[in-house]
Amino acid sequence: MHDYELTVILDPDIAEEDVPQAMEKLTALVAKSGGEVKETDHWGRRRLSYPIGRHAEGNYVMMRLGLEPDKAGELTANLNITAEYLRHLLLKLGD
Repeated sequence: MHDYELTVILDPDIAEEDVPQAMEKLTALVAKSGGEVKETDHWGRRRLSYPIGRHAEGNYVMMRLGLEPDKAGELTANLNITAEYLRHLLLKLGD
């Protein structure tokens, strides 16, 4: 397993009390792809650098995870089709 860093911007229309459930759903997507979440950091609601759709803000979540390289594409595809995630960035850490 390789180490990855996943940063996701959650839809700001999600109520603050529903953000933990959205983060659990994100953890479930990682597990479905055969990965394991090592650390989760919720940065909270932040202003976006540029509007995404009609949104000027988003809830940022950063995760460190272990994932097989051949499963990274599957995880990215699942993130792309889920409407509550505005943007995501998956980075491989180190060698």
